[in-house]
Amino acid sequence: MIRPIKLMLAMSTLVLSLAAQNGHKSPTIDEIFTGKFSARGAGYGMRSTTDGQHYTLVSQDGSAILRYNFATGALVDTLFSTAKARDCEFKRFDDYQIAPSGHHILLHTEREHIYRRSTKSVVYHYDVRRNRVQPLSETQGKVMIPTFSPDGRMVAFVREGDIFIKKFDYDTEVRVTTDAKRNHVMNGVTDWVYEEEFSVTKLMSWSEDGASLAFVRTDESAVPEYRMPMYHGNLYPTDYTYKYPKAGEPNSRVSVHLYDVADRKLKHIPLKEEDSYYIPRIDFVGRGGNLAVMTLNRRQNHFKMFYVNYKTMIPKLVFDERSETYVDSENIQTLEFVPQGFAYTSERSGYAHLYLFGDNGQVIRPLTSGQWDVTAFYGLDEQGNAYYQAADEHPSQRAIYRVDAKGKRTRLGAGRGTNKAIFSTSFDYFINSYASLASPTVTEVYRSKDNKSLRTLEDNAALRKKLSKYSFAQKELTNISLADGVELNAWMLKPHNFDANKKYPVLMIQYSGPNSQLVLDDYRFGWEYYLASQGYIVVCADGRGTGARGEAWRKGTYLKLGVQESADQIAAAKALGKLPYVDAKRIGIWGWSFGGYNTLMSLCHGKGTFKLGIAVAPVTDWKYYDTIYTERFMRTPQENPDGYRKSSVLEVADKLQGKLLIIHGSADDNVHVQNTMDLTTRLVEAGVPFDMAIYTDKDHGIRGGKTSQHIYGKMARYVIEHL
Repeated sequence: MIRPIKLMLAMSTLVLSLAAQNGHKSPTIDEIFTGKFSARGAGYGMRSTTDGQHYTLVSQDGSAILRYNFATGALVDTLFSTAKARDCEFKRFDDYQIAPSGHHILLHTEREHIYRRSTKSVVYHYDVRRNRVQPLSETQGKVMIPTFSPDGRMVAFVREGDIFIKKFDYDTEVRVTTDAKRNHVMNGVTDWVYEEEFSVTKLMSWSEDGASLAFVRTDESAVPEYRMPMYHGNLYPTDYTYKYPKAGEPNSRVSVHLYDVADRKLKHIPLKEEDSYYIPRIDFVGRGGNLAVMTLNRRQNHFKMFYVNYKTMIPKLVFDERSETYVDSENIQTLEFVPQGFAYTSERSGYAHLYLFGDNGQVIRPLTSGQWDVTAFYGLDEQGNAYYQAADEHPSQRAIYRVDAKGKRTRLGAGRGTNKAIFSTSFDYFINSYASLASPTVTEVYRSKDNKSLRTLEDNAALRKKLSKYSFAQKELTNISLADGVELNAWMLKPHNFDANKKYPVLMIQYSGPNSQLVLDDYRFGWEYYLASQGYIVVCADGRGTGARGEAWRKGTYLKLGVQESADQIAAAKALGKLPYVDAKRIGIWGWSFGGYNTLMSLCHGKGTFKLGIAVAPVTDWKYYDTIYTERFMRTPQENPDGYRKSSVLEVADKLQGKLLIIHGSADDNVHVQNTMDLTTRLVEAGVPFDMAIYTDKDHGIRGGKTSQHIYGKMARYVIEHL
């Protein structure tokens, strides 16, 4: 059964509710995917300056860097302007970096995306004191991950896989490495699987005195190569080749090296082979030349951190943590060093909480506790106060907190729903973005010490006015009680003219992947509003394995991905079918990526529960997906053959029931189109009908031009015709 979550319905009176729009128009697919209903943020490129009292923004035309006062909001000065800088060859830029000293600025232009997170750009150096722009490197070619030394007098960067250092004082460029070769060796930057699954594109760090540069060398020579045909309208397609380690296959070999800036010598840090399988992060910790090297074993259930003094080169184990399942690598990336040690998010209590550790690896004190999860860690200030985001009130909510050294907790920001914060470097101020199902984003500047709102940067008043001209209902947060007594958090969107005496078809939207969440008290105006305008109820339920409900819930799908997740969607559909206003014979399910995979699993195991399914860019067998992600949750196929068999769509393709539309991009570097091709072969052999669409040269996001309107228009028509 479904029942309302009572505490969710008390919304702040500060915002304009979207619940009862009285307009006469319905939103269209084109309007939704051209951004007509997207909420605005406060500005592009917002960053705190090192003094913690100011922040910078890029001007609306992308031509200048502006500095504002946190306290007053006043525009203090213009740090850079393409119109006023000498020898400036460009009129706008894509990104910028300011040296800690403020004397040097890097401007990124002609930015080119490589994969999901990695980019390369033509980078220029702006000498603030001379008001002069010049190329960062005199050698042609775009560069990656430019990184200032702590004093701002040097920049390390990567070009074609090798590291270089630009010394501003001498206007010289020094080559650090010489062994890079595409699809074989790279230095400082990461391979595809590190970027995708550890969310890291840079493994390079300066010592605090600027005397040494540490970096990770990645040798992917032994990693199997994947080829994708790229059409581009050519007479003959070309192959794009890159290294992609699939589950159970060899990964890149990684090693840590130190470069001495003065004598230009390279040294290798001697880690044992079992202690250097994955190195997702390195950082100088800021006390006497110690480099922190963080490692994970292949199973990812044993995290170790070593301190290596760059003078002695001897690794010292200072911290290790084991898990019966896996260690969340996101917690490794948010670990923060403080004078007395480091702060780290651990799940040792059964929930994600913050702990302060000494350099000996022992807990000094827990910073947070309770039967709820910390969902983001912002850092500690000089007084030892910790700042974080938590789902303490309900998994669908996000609130910002400060906790002091005595454990006193203070909520920051205002309003229920989803709060996200950007703190100044001093933590004296923060920018809070708040949104809910009832409100587009409101962005305000706060003073931290007394949680006082100083001003509103963006309230999306224009969007609210626009929305008032349309007819639609508001999403309702609910619970779905399954037959086994488990309750799933969910939201439901009904047609604006809903009649409880009628029966409606239902489309279930889900992602369902580990530690994910779609059921949030947040603003998102997607194609579900178009479907509702066409007379469909749209429901989203977060099943077991999703986030913000503790470690046991989050990791309950370990070694058997897709089995429980699909069972929960099937059970939720059956519960929905018992509602008096739902037509149980007209329930469909849709998802993208893991959601597409879970759609297929649900159709194959649902025994006719679903009339229709749409699977976009789905995994169809985990043996086809990458090592880091797959083995984190499934171990290798050699270790867990039964789990892989039970998690495979290919193994049960002949049992698929319901109308199926399967969609994939031909150049998906993440979930290869091979997944779809092998599934359709199985479906043909089993005599199972299906519909398919391939988007030429499109990656996992299937974006670009009018692609989004096309794909969602196709899916909407499919739902209307067949559900």
